[in-house]
Amino acid sequence: MSRLPAPVNPVLEDSEPVAEARHSDEYKDTKDSSEQLPSKNLKKGPVFVSSIGKDEPVVTRRELWSYYLYYNGDNGVGPNGYSMTLFQSLATAAGYDPIAGVGSSCSAPDASGQCVLPWAGGTRSVTSVVLVANGISFAVMTLVFTTIGSAADYGNFGRWLLFVMTIICWGAQFASMSLTKPSRWGAAMGLYMIGFISYGATLVFYAALFPRLARNTARSKEIRAQYDAGEISKEEYEREESMQKNLISNISTAHSNIGYIATLCLNLSILLPLASNAKVDNYTLVLTNAYWVITGIWWFIFQQPRPGPPLPKGESYLTIGWKQIWAAMLQYKQLPYTFIYLFSFFLLADGLNTTGTLVGICQNSKFQFSFLANTYLGLSQAITSTISTFGFWYIQRHWKIPTKTMFVVTNVVTIMIPLWGMIGIWTNRLGFHNKWEFWAYNIVFGLFQAPYYAFSQTMMAELTPPGFDNMFFGLFGLSNRASSIIGPNVIQAIINSSGNNWMGFPFLFALCAVASLIIWFAVDIPKGRDDAVKWAEGVRAAKYAEGGLVMKE
Repeated sequence: MSRLPAPVNPVLEDSEPVAEARHSDEYKDTKDSSEQLPSKNLKKGPVFVSSIGKDEPVVTRRELWSYYLYYNGDNGVGPNGYSMTLFQSLATAAGYDPIAGVGSSCSAPDASGQCVLPWAGGTRSVTSVVLVANGISFAVMTLVFTTIGSAADYGNFGRWLLFVMTIICWGAQFASMSLTKPSRWGAAMGLYMIGFISYGATLVFYAALFPRLARNTARSKEIRAQYDAGEISKEEYEREESMQKNLISNISTAHSNIGYIATLCLNLSILLPLASNAKVDNYTLVLTNAYWVITGIWWFIFQQPRPGPPLPKGESYLTIGWKQIWAAMLQYKQLPYTFIYLFSFFLLADGLNTTGTLVGICQNSKFQFSFLANTYLGLSQAITSTISTFGFWYIQRHWKIPTKTMFVVTNVVTIMIPLWGMIGIWTNRLGFHNKWEFWAYNIVFGLFQAPYYAFSQTMMAELTPPGFDNMFFGLFGLSNRASSIIGPNVIQAIINSSGNNWMGFPFLFALCAVASLIIWFAVDIPKGRDDAVKWAEGVRAAKYAEGGLVMKE
């Protein structure tokens, strides 16, 4: 989750040399900078906004730790784990075996293994219903990110946006206390979707805060001043700043994993002594959410104000996002590698997110929707995730390995997961049919998937024009969290018609493999980083000349 390891505004090659160190947000040659972006793309449409302001406050230790603690609590145990398990459990209890007929139990010893629910005048398998819920959730996320994602660059809107999404997620999780009967599976579906959507939004808007924090740490400001004063080379600046940003990225990712471990261990204090209590799962969800409230509230207290410019006159928070995203999409010729990465990551995230959902469905069925079993499995994943995050960071720092290389290493392993699931089509001996395979999956997932997420965000940060964080991280959120509107809808149709969960894996493997190959061979990070810096500088310079760019003083 790093951010442009390059100068925010590097000295242009044809600029006149200056004796004094200048702030990296000042424009050194308006004419030359504006020529880097065709004026025809700037004259019409919404004003591109730079969220970089002069003299932004230095990130304090207390502020940085409150940022880490928020992610510590926002670890996904509840909205991305327990909530789906509870929803699937109630739906299965309310469903029936289509072979045995209406009134039969899907959990009976002689059950066929299929389970359906009444749906839209007919029936639909429980697995398909869960995937439909996921598909709708991702579609709503798409609407959220495209409508108000870019608007977060203006004023304090981004700050309040994260707060509101967090409160909605907390409310949905606490409301799960009411889900105590199979007949309430519809309510469980609704609360799961609300919690999952708002959880996904918190991750995206939390990640969008990172670039601004990273460029305002004491060390980042120090090396930027050295670069502006001509004391260090551009290459040295890029390397040092990249490592600084990777450090914050990996620490925040590690905190998410540490919070995952802490939450699961805390939940054992309820799951073990209250194992026979019918409401133990509900109590566990409430406790999980309370942990996030306790760790997450501090960010909203200690976050320092770094507002963006005011919303342009005549614009609305509900429409500016669409206009800016469309305007940004038109810049694909100036930012080819950024948009190649966004497109391919859209497909990759779709495949991997849906793979995780499908494996989770199979896991829940295999372990009979046990919160306790899922807690132990989650612990195995969280512990290995924490170890691997620090391990990969040490390897990268020690050998100065580029971010993309680290991404490729982790990516190779993660796309093997749907390939393994494909084996289950032809045999019941392998391919997520055995309990030990789910243990292996969680361990492998922890070892490689956690660093994969960190490095994928780092790559996006490196390809994001500096100062346009929410705009491009909104697109990244669209590619990441909101991308899974293809996978769930395709495989739910496959599974619903075949009655076999494993038939969804071939499509997911193909999706992941194609997307990965594009990223490996078609995305040039150094060139993409330079393009992003030049684009940002060109926009700022042109708008500065027109009087259309509002900068904070």
